[in-house]
Amino acid sequence: MKKVLCVGHAAYDITLPVSSFPKENTKIRITEGVECGGGAASNASYLLAKWGMNTSFAGVVGKDLYGDKIKNELLQVGCDTTFLQISDNFKTTVSYILANSNNGSRTIIVQRSKNLDEYVGNVTIKPDVILVDGEELELSKKVLLENRGAISVLDAGNLKPSIVELGSLVTYLVCSLDFANEYTGDVIKLSDTSSIIPIYEKLVQDFKTNVVITLGSHGAFTKIEDDYILVPSLKVKAIDSTAAGDIFHGAFTYFISNQYNLVDTIRLSNIAGALSVTKIGGKNSMPDLEEVLRVGGYVSVK
Repeated sequence: MKKVLCVGHAAYDITLPVSSFPKENTKIRITEGVECGGGAASNASYLLAKWGMNTSFAGVVGKDLYGDKIKNELLQVGCDTTFLQISDNFKTTVSYILANSNNGSRTIIVQRSKNLDEYVGNVTIKPDVILVDGEELELSKKVLLENRGAISVLDAGNLKPSIVELGSLVTYLVCSLDFANEYTGDVIKLSDTSSIIPIYEKLVQDFKTNVVITLGSHGAFTKIEDDYILVPSLKVKAIDSTAAGDIFHGAFTYFISNQYNLVDTIRLSNIAGALSVTKIGGKNSMPDLEEVLRVGGYVSVK
């Protein structure tokens, strides 16, 4: 079985479902919230382990209640936490998420220590598959450079120097609409597919790797040989988009490393992300692999 290593951010999410964005100086009562671990690479590692891959996560959390909860959640799905470092020097990042159940949007307030610890020490496994999210830059670079034969995926959710530096080191740069727009200084018009082409080509030219641009509910865009392809997403009623991008990247890593072609990989990853937005919370909303395959028209044979 392939060994997967996810490197990057871990946080703890507290999601509060609301029917509309609250007005200032008012009180809102809700019946329940959802709490679970979050963070791009951590969420991806959870999904990959849940889907049966031999997965390890490398990142840093605080020596506190939320750090313990993140570790225990990963262990519950069989994710190896040998390389999860517990630090005394800062508190685990906590995200407070207002999830608007009427339109699926969310507003996030992040409580994050100023003195985040960098990962120290070595990762001693030789992974066949690597996912990085731009956090833990030095560790990510080391792992990618020492395992050039591995299939590697970069979750480029937003524009920051570490993402740019890692972009040319991975097999697949899977970036958001925001990253594509900000990096190129141009604007993708979702109503005009042709507006994506020059932005896509600029990314390929600069990073010299395979590029996929995710477009939220509109799907994802790439190029196969000489054909530009927009792979549409599954149409659903969204109630919470928290972690949908993380789930897409985790699913993308799963399918591309299990020899699905790029179009099917994107299509099934779109389905995984779309199914997740129909439920509240991040890890709580991750679909089973069998459900994704069934919706995608595949028959699971055990």
